[in-house]
Amino acid sequence: GPVALLAAAAALVLLALAVLRRPKGAGRRRVIVDGSNVLFWNGGTPALETVGAVVQDLTARGYVPGVIFDANVGYKIGTRYQDDAELAHRLGLPDDRVLVVPRGTIADTTILSAARKINAKVVTNDRYRDWVQDFPEVAEPGFLIRGGLREGRVELELTAA
Repeated sequence: GPVALLAAAAALVLLALAVLRRPKGAGRRRVIVDGSNVLFWNGGTPALETVGAVVQDLTARGYVPGVIFDANVGYKIGTRYQDDAELAHRLGLPDDRVLVVPRGTIADTTILSAARKINAKVVTNDRYRDWVQDFPEVAEPGFLIRGGLREGRVELELTAA
């Protein structure tokens, strides 16, 4: 029922927050990478390497990235389900910085809820138009960081922090 759904949603937000534990050191900026969107940034073909390149670029710029994927990510980049730990290992990130949402869960709301709770920006080319009423921050300049891979280089539309 509704109580079970609310409990599940609350548990997901807590899990997403664990993905981006408070970074050490002043000035470290947290950012959530919409992994299932960024997968397609290199010519429209899903590749975990694209997410890895974006994570490396963000880290080099002083961000602390966490990545949230839809449940079906393993089937987009392979032939089977892949969990948080496996994808974290493949991305070179700690396990607690990668989250694969459970099947049947909309990753968008998990991403946006976590970003709101920890005051993080979101790296994605998704405009989240379906969620603007519940998450008006998606319309604020700089909240969504758009980007892509061009000639093998990560390009991000970053505004001054």
